[in-house]
Amino acid sequence: MSQDQQQSVCRTDAESCTTYRTKLSGIAEHIISACHEEGCFTHIDYEPIPSEGYVDEIIQKLRELLFPGYFSRGKIDPVNLNFAMGQTVSDLYDILSRQIIHSIRHDCLRYNQPCSECGDRGHTIALSLLESIPDLRQILATDVRAAFEGDPAAKSNDEIIFCYPGLYAISVYRVAHRLFELDVPLLPRLMTEQAHRTTGIDIHPGAVIGERFVIDHGTGVVIGETCRIGRNVRIYQGVTLGALSLPMGAGKMLRGKKRHPTIEDDVIVYSGATILGGETVIGKGSVIGGNVWITASVPAYTTVLMEPPKLIYKTP
Repeated sequence: MSQDQQQSVCRTDAESCTTYRTKLSGIAEHIISACHEEGCFTHIDYEPIPSEGYVDEIIQKLRELLFPGYFSRGKIDPVNLNFAMGQTVSDLYDILSRQIIHSIRHDCLRYNQPCSECGDRGHTIALSLLESIPDLRQILATDVRAAFEGDPAAKSNDEIIFCYPGLYAISVYRVAHRLFELDVPLLPRLMTEQAHRTTGIDIHPGAVIGERFVIDHGTGVVIGETCRIGRNVRIYQGVTLGALSLPMGAGKMLRGKKRHPTIEDDVIVYSGATILGGETVIGKGSVIGGNVWITASVPAYTTVLMEPPKLIYKTP
């Protein structure tokens, strides 16, 4: 193809592209008008809503405070500790209080709720969460030690903190649970869903989980809203602590009721196990084997196993 022919083709392509683009204005108008159709979910309002982008930043700064020196972008040493931590606390307070206010105000306006002084509440809750950082750090330290003590593959506590997705998910959960306890809507769930996307571990912020909790490997773990988990519990990948099959309209009928199991102290749940139901209790010190399906309570110090499957070997 000659140079003149190539230029002619390029001009034709450019003109064709312009023709296509002229249709965009009409398409945009159609999309905008459809925003007002009944049954569509939109949030077109003057009041902002919580932002997923800020959730990532909140989690990053929380990790800097929960594990000082591990996740900070700059070096932290005894000389600059006060300045570095003070700056992080200040930055986090500004972002966190704003997102809490947005969360509360969103519910207030969206559902026509009575005024709850969302501005004052947002600042007060943000301060309360920051004040609880030392306590959260202490309970996370028990999670780190339990993970290291139970995993011969771990070479150090540092490796647990830096590399283990289970600890990441648990760290985010413990903060989100605190916000959940403080009646913050939406934001705690946004936080645990961010951890879910990052790790494959889905922990509802409403679950109650004791100290020395370990999720080994982690991918595919599901822990429902009304789960109650004691201390020194270890679960492996693919474990579901969920609800029984729910009827139509369950969202309204069962909201706030116990739907997920209780796991007592010192229990181990191996990979692929499914434990369902709000009345299901796994007794203290029990061991739940891999791939079992449980919908009834298990007494304390009981081992539950699948019968060994029959393997078939075929030779050519």
